[in-house]
Amino acid sequence: MISEAVMHKSLQSKNIVLCVCGGIAAYKSVELLRLLVKHGAAVRVVMTKNAAEFVGPLTFEALSGSPVCTTLFGQSTNSSIRHIAWAEEADAVIVAPATANIIGKLANGIADDAMSTFMMAVTTVKVLCPAMNTHMYENRAVQRNLDRLEGDGFFILEPDAGELACGIVGPGRLPDPENIIDRLNSLLTPKDFFGKKVLVTAGPTREPLDPVRFISNPSSGKMGFAVAKAAEQRGAEVVLISGPVSLPEPPGISTIKVNTAMEMADAVFQYMDKSDIIIKTAAVSDYRPADPADHKIKKGADTITLSMQKTEDILKKLGQNKQDRILVGFAAETENLEQYAQKKLREKNLDLIVGNIVGSSSSGFQSETNKVTLFFKDGTEKSLPLMEKEEVAHAILQNILRFTNPT
Repeated sequence: MISEAVMHKSLQSKNIVLCVCGGIAAYKSVELLRLLVKHGAAVRVVMTKNAAEFVGPLTFEALSGSPVCTTLFGQSTNSSIRHIAWAEEADAVIVAPATANIIGKLANGIADDAMSTFMMAVTTVKVLCPAMNTHMYENRAVQRNLDRLEGDGFFILEPDAGELACGIVGPGRLPDPENIIDRLNSLLTPKDFFGKKVLVTAGPTREPLDPVRFISNPSSGKMGFAVAKAAEQRGAEVVLISGPVSLPEPPGISTIKVNTAMEMADAVFQYMDKSDIIIKTAAVSDYRPADPADHKIKKGADTITLSMQKTEDILKKLGQNKQDRILVGFAAETENLEQYAQKKLREKNLDLIVGNIVGSSSSGFQSETNKVTLFFKDGTEKSLPLMEKEEVAHAILQNILRFTNPT
């Protein structure tokens, strides 16, 4: 069995070719290259001559550690067949930015430079990221070419909308490099959750004291969002119910935003019957003010007393009505992790609970990494090393498979 410490690094040691065309968005391709290398990919870069007018090949060469291909004809004796070798060795190809020119060439089988000739020889995953002036992007010829390329097996990543370099506001911006990486990960990830409907909760809840104050906790939502993205990458249909966080909505996922514990409970119970797997990572408030003020509470006495009442125990109610669903909870503790996690596992009728000690800068709320222990309903447990939350998410899903595929 694959070790969770190295599990599911989709881009680790993958051969990725990044094709950069001549557009102002070429500068974003530098960051995309940096992220690909950070994720462990071996990256080669092909540039058009126009792209080299925006960003010098030396920049890409320094970051990738490999020569950049800009022409079919170079000083090397084998430069004329380099594109064939690169195409055969590539696990995936990203064209970012993809201009109207390269889109037209690829859609019509034109191979008259290094990039278009290389692309004709590619038989693996091909991700096309159009980026151009809004009117160019919406041109019927460009849209017709994109439709044809999609039919030919290209994955088309729709451009973002906003203010472009030319001053026009509309679609045409190259997507954020992180989103491109996310979609590439999805394309390269085995779909072992295909056909599954997964419900994930994330983030904190806020219980109002008055119109301008609330009781909450420091949950950033990063762990829940990582679980939702990992499930979507592995083929699941995902609904994400999130408390107030500052994270962007993940692509390909139906995201529902809530504030209070009551709102989260309503949303969870609405989608419960439509879910095969429920993963509750949200840090839901256990208590809320019994009588929140209609107006701002003014400063007065040195001390005040708040009357608090319990919120609905969402996880317990899910456990009481779980039927044949898989139910996963989280236990963030400051002490006695095993004792409290095992107690929660039994009382809430869970299949699996993910426990961790919070308070460390490298694990728990707000951090980019997490160190967790998995407690199973059969009494076994598994301690995972410190990992990035994306890796923890895939490790959790990998262990959920023992319930969906008992053999």
